Amino acid sequence: PAGIFAYINFCTPRERKYILEVLVNGLKRLEYRGYDSAGMVLQIDGGNSTNTDNKGPPIAVIKQRGKVSALEEKINSKKLDFEFKFSTHTGIAHTRWATHGVPNCVNSHPQRSDDNNEFVVVHNGILTNYKSFKTFLQSHNYEFESDTDTEVIAKLIKYLWDNRESETIQFATLVERVIQQLEGAFALVFKSRYFPGQCIATRRGSPLLIGVHSKSKLSTDNIPILYSSSKLTQMKPVTPHVRSNNPLKLNEFVTFVGMKYRTCFQQTLFPTAGTNQSMQLCRLNSTTELVTQNGESEGIEFYFASDASAIIEHTNQVIFLEDDDVAAVVDGALTIHRVKRGKSTESTTRTVTSLQLELQQIMKGNFKSFMQKEIFEQPESVVNTMRGRMQWEEQRVVLGGLMDHIDEIRRCRRIIIIACGTSYHSAIATRQLIEEMTELPCVELASDFLDRETPIFRDDVCFFISQSGETADTLMALHYCKKRGSLTVGITNTVGSSISRITDCGVHINAGPEIGVASTKAYTSQFTALVMFALMMSEDRFSKRKRYLEIVNALKELPEKIKEVLTLDAEIKKLSDSLYKKKSLLVMGRGFNFATCLEGALKIKEITYMHSEGILAGELKHGPLALVDVDMPILMIVSKDNVYTKVQNALQQVVARHGRPIIICENDDEESVKYASHILKVPHTVDCLQGILTVIPLQLLSFHIAQLKGLDVDFPRNLAKSVTVE
Repeated sequence: PAGIFAYINFCTPRERKYILEVLVNGLKRLEYRGYDSAGMVLQIDGGNSTNTDNKGPPIAVIKQRGKVSALEEKINSKKLDFEFKFSTHTGIAHTRWATHGVPNCVNSHPQRSDDNNEFVVVHNGILTNYKSFKTFLQSHNYEFESDTDTEVIAKLIKYLWDNRESETIQFATLVERVIQQLEGAFALVFKSRYFPGQCIATRRGSPLLIGVHSKSKLSTDNIPILYSSSKLTQMKPVTPHVRSNNPLKLNEFVTFVGMKYRTCFQQTLFPTAGTNQSMQLCRLNSTTELVTQNGESEGIEFYFASDASAIIEHTNQVIFLEDDDVAAVVDGALTIHRVKRGKSTESTTRTVTSLQLELQQIMKGNFKSFMQKEIFEQPESVVNTMRGRMQWEEQRVVLGGLMDHIDEIRRCRRIIIIACGTSYHSAIATRQLIEEMTELPCVELASDFLDRETPIFRDDVCFFISQSGETADTLMALHYCKKRGSLTVGITNTVGSSISRITDCGVHINAGPEIGVASTKAYTSQFTALVMFALMMSEDRFSKRKRYLEIVNALKELPEKIKEVLTLDAEIKKLSDSLYKKKSLLVMGRGFNFATCLEGALKIKEITYMHSEGILAGELKHGPLALVDVDMPILMIVSKDNVYTKVQNALQQVVARHGRPIIICENDDEESVKYASHILKVPHTVDCLQGILTVIPLQLLSFHIAQLKGLDVDFPRNLAKSVTVE
């Protein structure tokens, strides 16, 4: 994963200082997506340089290892005229999380086609076929300087340009031809000296959206898609511009790279000298574009970003790109292209939508970190998840996003929940309740789902849980299940995300923006949403009515009980003093609290770098008991539920081996207190919701341990917020 941000100001005079601030601040908003290096591309001047090579103004590429602040310092140290004013300027920027090549300046983005920066590109994702292209391009005298897969894209578009069949070829056409060759996941933004003032963006499997800002009204709210392959016109024979002494022949390219192309695309990819006739792509009516109502004379600004959080301070008018869309900004006009038409049911327009997001929602406020802020927001985020859905007076649950499909869900044979990481733990936390209330088998699966080629049937209902809605493994599993005809349900925290658009129906958890890499409030909101789903499935079952009402009443009291748990913060901070120098921490529980053990251990691993393991207490004698001694920190979660006696047995075994357990238990549990080296008491609630109250102390504990270790809580090493690559 990585963060992409681009800013284009057309006929809107801006000083270089302002442009740099917009780009840097955009990257800072996206830094949670990747933060091992950062870079950007700028114009050197306003296009007044004298160029004898038919190129636009020179392009500067500035890159730096480390966080965005390090890049900012490097920019400020450059001898740039910060007051220079650009009427029109295109800048692209990137914050990286390494997948190919170690974090350094050379491997950071933007990647360039050559020393003159003729084409530059930023990339979020992973290419799976880059090696064959790299070998091919090297055999045609293209030199590589980085270890990244992205540099292949920059070199490939340069190759296509060097072997172009016409001087009038469009920048968007070059990009279309490039993405036809690529396999894997990507979001890409291109800039070129040959096409000054233009910016081209495209995506497949990685998120990308476009913000639009202008003083006057836009020409349309629905941008028609232009299809490249809808019409092919006969053109006069042309001779390509050849870079090397052994120019590529089409057959050689196809054979070498091992790809197959449609006939119409073969004829337009690399026309060779001596052909009797060449074919060139022809556009549909090019007036179908997004501009201001006053036309090109009116100023307009565009923002390309991986996430809405980078755009919202500038505009709330956005367009979400779909897979294989190519968005082109040319002379202040935005057009959206696709190589071919899809299914008849696919939309032929892209809609300008208004984001319902406030800037203050993504600011730290008075907290030390985003993670701390998000932990303390949980009373409000849980309320927001339930708002408008829990109808307290009627004691009903209405999940509007599922209403059109609820009968089909109730008739299903299996419920399969697919998720990764923290989202996977929310599935484990609620699995027992869903099975109890629906009387259906509920299976939860994670990133090994596709590895096993799990059988999926038409009468299955598959849930896909992801905070970002862009998790790569979950998305691929979603495509797998849709192909097999199952009903798909998304549970996400991001409006307009891939999962929310592709699934048949779903629930938006409304937790608000979550910036910290370690998920906190999204977990408790996912947990709450799944509990509400279990209630909705069972509301007309008389045999479940008593249980149903018990849970509804507990949900109503839940926000106040979360506030009560948060008052333990000072006590937990004191406890962390005795733990932060330890090498390991075991977290034990069972029943509804087993997921809490897994999630708590994950939080500790993520941000403290301490080894931690969530252990099912019933498995204690099958191996983990060997780890118990007087020096091993052990945290046990004990709730007064149907497995209370069994957890007490496990507690006795730990104490008998000289273990000194830290216990999280309910306020009235006097039995467990006898054996604790330290006790954290939480309020009592219904058993299936107790996991929300017991996980919060673990979130706070991991936060305070990381603080004492002097670690960056929001940006732990080697991790990124949105895992958009496999």
